[in-house]
Amino acid sequence: MLGTPFIELQSVDSTNNYAFTQIHANMALPGTCYFAHEQTSGKGQRGKSWATETGANIILSIVVKPHFLQSFQQFQLSACVAVGTRQFFNQYDKDSLKIKWPNDIYWRDRKLGGILIENIIRSHESGSESWVWAVVGIGVNINQANFGAELKNPVSLKQITGDSFDQVDLAKKLCLSIDQFYEKLMNREEKTILEMYNQFLYKKGELVKLKKGNRIFSGIIKNVTQTGQLIVQHGVEEQFDFGEIEWLI
Repeated sequence: MLGTPFIELQSVDSTNNYAFTQIHANMALPGTCYFAHEQTSGKGQRGKSWATETGANIILSIVVKPHFLQSFQQFQLSACVAVGTRQFFNQYDKDSLKIKWPNDIYWRDRKLGGILIENIIRSHESGSESWVWAVVGIGVNINQANFGAELKNPVSLKQITGDSFDQVDLAKKLCLSIDQFYEKLMNREEKTILEMYNQFLYKKGELVKLKKGNRIFSGIIKNVTQTGQLIVQHGVEEQFDFGEIEWLI
């Protein structure tokens, strides 16, 4: 079960880094969650940092052994975690929580949380690959009320609801929610997960401004494919891989 055992750490550079250290030392069991009260060098997507207030938020990494998936199916795990996270926080605002491609959790136009999955892929002499480990890093703003000016559009659960929360208790329950969808993934229900992902896709059916290299263009967000490409309609229908385009919000 994801989230078992649940290990609390007072301070680490990055929970993902810590998880990989445990994997390489043969000390990590599949399903283990490493939760940190303080993270000094948190990692975000595409080499960005994830800054978070000490003792206020969810900072965790879950160790996964996705032996039932091929290395080219990495988006299926990403979608599973994003849907599981969105569904858990949905109880606090049923209408406004969305998944911003590829796997940020947004409340209206503000970022509540982010997901960073890092993998160990083993290459074989035959030319084939096997997906040995995945480390699922999740950061969610819970009780933080003040954010640095360098963050564009953050929001916390406290700002959404007006309430304070026990972030450790929430983290344990979040793991259970993600585990429910991980079970679906293991049972080959990836189409159901993708349907839910697209149902809650941020800006779906809306005209947005995007940037690819030096080119800025507007298009309508259509949906996301099984392999994780974003489909945008702008005169023609075009597919983009993660990292190809930037959102201009």
